[in-house]
Amino acid sequence: MLDILFDTVVMRPYVFVFFMVFLLICIPHIGWRKTFTFTGAAYLIAFISEKLSISTGFPYGWYYYIDITSYKELWVWGVPFFDSLSYVFLTYCSYTTALFILSPLATRGFDLITLETRAIRHSWAALILGAFLQTFLDIIIDPVALQGDRWFLGQIYNYHEPGLHFGVPVSNYAGWLSTSLVLVAVLQQIDRRGEEKAPYGIFAMPFRSLLGPLLYLSVLIFNWVVSFYIGEYLIVLTGVFIFTLPILMVIILAVMRVNRYREEELQEHLKDYPCSLLNRIKE
Repeated sequence: MLDILFDTVVMRPYVFVFFMVFLLICIPHIGWRKTFTFTGAAYLIAFISEKLSISTGFPYGWYYYIDITSYKELWVWGVPFFDSLSYVFLTYCSYTTALFILSPLATRGFDLITLETRAIRHSWAALILGAFLQTFLDIIIDPVALQGDRWFLGQIYNYHEPGLHFGVPVSNYAGWLSTSLVLVAVLQQIDRRGEEKAPYGIFAMPFRSLLGPLLYLSVLIFNWVVSFYIGEYLIVLTGVFIFTLPILMVIILAVMRVNRYREEELQEHLKDYPCSLLNRIKE
């Protein structure tokens, strides 16, 4: 078992690097307990969604896992462990990217700080935008993962019938949207708990507001690099075309919003999150 656990990490280092980055960002943001509660809940939801789909075709459509690595990496009831784990950091980076888009922005020195409030973090806008951002990540990830036999992922799954989008069926993206809505909603609900107290582990981390969006971009770039490496240039180009305008809009709108917040927005942020870097600077 120890050998299998070790090989699971060694075979999928990119997944565990992304996961460790998630932990390093998420704990200062929402605290130890909420981070690990969300990790467990999100993994379970993702696993159930995948197990359901390979058994019933819902929510992602009919696909199947090819059991060629279960003797040397961890599989759980017919599903590779790393696959469901990926949903955890994909949800968080999508949600925090949504918060970056929705929140007023302030600068202190070279740091850029999102003036998050409870209302923004728990809003329907963060829910919808976070879910769509996660789904659009899968639009980039799934066509590359389906070519796993051409890179170090390996051919671990396939669809019973090839889909329209580089072999991926539209039902897969519909399933990702519905699952992402559940995952972001669960993260919001966990974040609501115990708000009268400062969760243990939260601290003012410089550049924390940028790290979630940067993790989101890192996942994109990783998949584009792999696509380019295996010669799938059309997958790279369509992915770049899909994201160029949204990224440009986010950057331009962010620049226009910097330090243009209202005083009441700042005070609400400081009241809701006393551990904000802005409070530390003020002190």
